[in-house]
Amino acid sequence: MTDDVSTQDVVAWRAGLDELFDHLAGCFGRVESRRWARAYLTGLLAPVERKNGWQLAEAAGATRPTGIQHFVDRSRWDADAVRDQVRSYVARALAGPQGVLVVDETGFCKKGHLSAGVQRQYSGTAGRVENCQLGVFLAYAAPQGRALIDRELYLPRSWADDPDRCAQAGIPDERCAQGVLTKPRLAEAMIGRALDAGVQAGWVAADCADGRDGKFRAFLEARRMPYVVEVSLKQTVADTDGRRRVDTLIDRAPADAWHRVSSGTGVRGERVYDWAWATLPAFDEVPSGFVRTLLARRSVDDTDDIAYYLCFHPDSVVREEIVRVAGARWAIEECFQAAKNETGLDHYQVRKWDPWYRHITMAMAAHAFLAVTAATDPKAHAGWVASQSPRSAVSWR
Repeated sequence: MTDDVSTQDVVAWRAGLDELFDHLAGCFGRVESRRWARAYLTGLLAPVERKNGWQLAEAAGATRPTGIQHFVDRSRWDADAVRDQVRSYVARALAGPQGVLVVDETGFCKKGHLSAGVQRQYSGTAGRVENCQLGVFLAYAAPQGRALIDRELYLPRSWADDPDRCAQAGIPDERCAQGVLTKPRLAEAMIGRALDAGVQAGWVAADCADGRDGKFRAFLEARRMPYVVEVSLKQTVADTDGRRRVDTLIDRAPADAWHRVSSGTGVRGERVYDWAWATLPAFDEVPSGFVRTLLARRSVDDTDDIAYYLCFHPDSVVREEIVRVAGARWAIEECFQAAKNETGLDHYQVRKWDPWYRHITMAMAAHAFLAVTAATDPKAHAGWVASQSPRSAVSWR
């Protein structure tokens, strides 16, 4: 033990892992499956370089990876049931009225063309077009911590239109029959599952991929779910004399409309920006007590660097809360980095549909354990952080 970590600390953390596995154990019907599930989870948390079959087997004390490979490839268990338990575990530890559901995608670069959903497509993770799979994820971000709670593998048209290829990759017939589900539709499904399960959250945050989608925003408004979603400068909104681009409206903001506010703490300290916030006119029906607003975030160092957000929320919300939610979107990037670095989210060597969901879900469970432990134990939290013109109808606030 180090001076900072005692035997009692380790015992407490192991008890926390036992508590998580108690949550998960009922998802595995056979004793052998439960044993391998515990071994898989422990291996994902172990300090090994790559969380592949061989190294996970070694971490579990096995001489060959056969058992690990059978567990993730062919053993009978439902990854969605495990996902539901992970979501419940995170919600019980972190959920509250300030919680934010954050959606985003991440890429998994692959060689060849056999991995389910793989094709040459843009990966924000790589920052370019790559041969990759894209996973769409939902994170829960709270003031005390954040964790991934749901996932979907994006199935592009090159796969959805090829039933034989889907069958070879083990993609269920009912999923193939749905065709291409865009990323906003996948995001809606995950948010809907969380809300239907009773997860307490005050907000949804998303980037442009979802924020620009009018159906996505309408879905959230229909559920009275406040949101702060990023949009491009070309996004248009209704004004008294027609639709206008958001950058045009922001260009009209008077100097005193900008307020310097921190959107939270990052790895380099406080994320301080200048923010302008305006109420948009309601030409179509808005639920009683709610408003739509436009938010802009401007760099302190480069006044040409501006990000734009469309917002929907109760009319009693204050500026600092809107800014906090806008800043919470970065939480999912931190989840991706931590889950990939610490629990092997991207270390899998499986190609088929079900094994992808199984590995990803177990990696999410391991990451959830670390996130909850860091949130509830100050000593663990310290270690966790160390490791990783014309007048407009809008009214400025």
